[in-house]
Amino acid sequence: MGIGTTSLNPVDYLKGDAEIADYLTAAYQDYVPAVFIVALGHVARHKGVAQLAKETGLNRESLYKTFNGKVQPKWDTVHRLLKAMKVEFEIAA
Repeated sequence: MGIGTTSLNPVDYLKGDAEIADYLTAAYQDYVPAVFIVALGHVARHKGVAQLAKETGLNRESLYKTFNGKVQPKWDTVHRLLKAMKVEFEIAA
């Protein structure tokens, strides 16, 4: 019998929305765009992918594919997810 493992979600260890926002900001500032998408997936899993799929009208399976970091999601998908997660995106010079 093998040892079972579960995937680690770093967002589960963050305390509140401010730390989640800091996590997403740091991921966005990475030079590799896929890092932000993977981080967005961590937040989505923390909040519940099924609920986000329902709120955004997006397919749950396609959301999981979006978050694996191997595809480049359309801006519409990212925008809908950010709104459903109540994440405000701020642009500053």
